[in-house]
Amino acid sequence: MTKVPKSTRALVVKKSPESRKPQYHDLILEEQPLPSLRHGEILVKMGAVAFNHREVWIRQGQYPGIKFGSILGADGAGTVIAAADKNDSLLQKRVLLAPMRGWETSPDAPEAGPGFEILGGGKRNGTFADYVVVERDQVLLSPEHLDDVQASAWPLGGLTAWRAAIVNAGASAGENILITGIGGGVALLALQLCIAKGANVYVTSGSDEKIHRAIALGAKGGANYRSKNWPAKLADVLAQNATSTTSNQLDAVVDSGGGDIMAQVGKILKAGGKVVCYGMTAGPQVKFTMREVLKNQRLIGSTMGSFQDLVDATAFISENRIVPVVSHVLDGFESAEEGFELMKRGDQFGKIVIDLEAGSRAKEVVKANL
Repeated sequence: MTKVPKSTRALVVKKSPESRKPQYHDLILEEQPLPSLRHGEILVKMGAVAFNHREVWIRQGQYPGIKFGSILGADGAGTVIAAADKNDSLLQKRVLLAPMRGWETSPDAPEAGPGFEILGGGKRNGTFADYVVVERDQVLLSPEHLDDVQASAWPLGGLTAWRAAIVNAGASAGENILITGIGGGVALLALQLCIAKGANVYVTSGSDEKIHRAIALGAKGGANYRSKNWPAKLADVLAQNATSTTSNQLDAVVDSGGGDIMAQVGKILKAGGKVVCYGMTAGPQVKFTMREVLKNQRLIGSTMGSFQDLVDATAFISENRIVPVVSHVLDGFESAEEGFELMKRGDQFGKIVIDLEAGSRAKEVVKANL
């Protein structure tokens, strides 16, 4: 019988001294009591948790609704070790946690409106803890082909990618899809989802190495956006790959940058094509003119997605045996600061994950080799 702990270690955000410039809030590993389980709740022993840029923005004070003393993290996977219902069917099952609350099934936007919440750093505690109390209807069984490290790299990024690339861009077999900013977790998951749908995927990055790595994963080609004429270079790649059944124009763009994306892709995006923007790393405004109107091109805003989207997306990766790309695996919460530094530098190709079972996994490997 699994012993149920009364407390947990957790990574919490604490307000930095006013004198610290630039602002960067503190990260503290502390022991916190675990509340008693209420009806409909379960206790998950976390096996792994994953970073998102959101955690960096919280520490930089650039995210709304920060609550100091709150546990960070929106992504995680582990095993259910206790439940309010002693006969709960989820006991001893591996699960991943839904990263948000307030958006259940609506195809358009969160039912909760402004009340939509993402786990961690705000009113709701997050996943960066050894043990997490969670509503049983806000977890999904982890895909059998993924371990906890891989499963923790899926929820927030995978849901965002699914909503942008599959729901809003409508990627399908034979279409040409451009994914910008390849290397980040969402962009790579969008790449994997689109390829599984049978689409022809093209990418942009500020790193030639990341473009080559994306091609190794199945992309048809790409262009370095640091080149002033990158759209023309991408047009050449599209033309080279065009066939009697494949167009030399893009059907859709899945974009993380914003800024001048409409003008940049205007000549290579087909009439009626879509630009789905889920981020603003290049700029908080997107210029949309009569030039795009007359070509019936569409600009679509896209955010994380609903719980139903997460159900659909997780079923899809299970069916297609998609494994999220993990860039770095860190050993335990003591190495969390290394994860933040990696995120700030932007060197990663895929998700950065903290493995909370690294020590026990290493012991199992040793036992197996004896």
